[in-house]
Amino acid sequence: MPLALLALAISAFGIGTTEFVMMGLLPNVADDLGTSVPTAGYLVSAYALGVVIGAPLLTALGSRIPRKRMLVWLMAVFTVGNLASALAPTFGLLVAGRLLAGLPHGAFFGVGAVVAARLVQEGRQARAVATMFLGLTIANIIGVPAATLLGQQFGWRATFFIVAAIGLVAMAALARLIPPLPADEHTGLGRELRALGNRQVLLGLLTTVFGFAGIFAVYSYLASMMTEVTGFAEGSVPLVLALFGIGMTLGALAAGPLTDRALRPTLYGSLAALALVLTAFHFTAQVKWAALATVVVIGAVGFLTTTPLQMLVMNKAQQAPTLAAASNQSAFNLANAGGAWVGGLALAAGWGWTSPTLVGAVLAALGLAVALVAGLLDRGDRDPSRIVARSGETETEHATGAAVPAGDRVG
Repeated sequence: MPLALLALAISAFGIGTTEFVMMGLLPNVADDLGTSVPTAGYLVSAYALGVVIGAPLLTALGSRIPRKRMLVWLMAVFTVGNLASALAPTFGLLVAGRLLAGLPHGAFFGVGAVVAARLVQEGRQARAVATMFLGLTIANIIGVPAATLLGQQFGWRATFFIVAAIGLVAMAALARLIPPLPADEHTGLGRELRALGNRQVLLGLLTTVFGFAGIFAVYSYLASMMTEVTGFAEGSVPLVLALFGIGMTLGALAAGPLTDRALRPTLYGSLAALALVLTAFHFTAQVKWAALATVVVIGAVGFLTTTPLQMLVMNKAQQAPTLAAASNQSAFNLANAGGAWVGGLALAAGWGWTSPTLVGAVLAALGLAVALVAGLLDRGDRDPSRIVARSGETETEHATGAAVPAGDRVG
């Protein structure tokens, strides 16, 4: 794999750390800024809102900017957002800083996924995209626990100073390691929007919303399940979350080769496995060792869905995959918010602490149903996994990657 993928993984590590670390720092922020923990929770929502807004907006605005420069600029916005968060004197300005930090998230992963696919040979594009996402999973094992501990010991502002420093390192790595990759001269905002309206792209985004909502319906309340049902002490919760992150990493490692080999079967299998394991968790949550093993499996099969979903929307967007790939990140964040909301409804209804597991299983099954319908509708194509990319007046086909102009491929 090219070293340039390391720069993308470092960037993903920083993004993943700042996205999830706020959940563990809410009490510290609330005490320091004189607000309540529920109100401080708006900081999580502000970041997610930034992702949803920024993914299509920044991708559209940067459609003509060379890919390397675009990635560096996006990380610069991310770094400024985290620095602004660290220096925010009031809660309102901290909300603004979190919104700013979230704006480049979706666009970065959208552009980064297309760049990753350009960096490798045919048949390895999904592995390249999975390598970038590996930085996101490692953030959940190392970055989030370490940053949370740092914030608890030295104040929450220290956490965002460190994340801003990671952003600077990522910018330097991108500038040094990513080769020059011009924007496709045939791709503009109009083509990107038309590609986004493709029925298969829309079904892929809907699969992301339902399928990943199943994970967040459970993950959002995992700590409470472990303490209230399984019987772990609160001090053991970081270990449980780290095990979930280990599962995510295992899923990311397996996702690349499996997606390169068979995209739709990997998607179907991972969503079906997710529905089954979430159902099983309703029962295994009662036993400590079984609960821990199930948490790892949920992380693995849950993250196994991300690479095929990302590659699917990129493939079906054909010559304009960047906006579709970025919009898929918005879909992931909608799944985050929607899954937590629906899981919370089950708890509020008095169905018990493990009820979000069954809610998550239903959502994952709905995601599988949408994916199967999309596959049936797509079956009429002679080879639905192939796309065409233009380079000047020449058209070239690629088996599983994003739209990659032949002259732009590296490696």
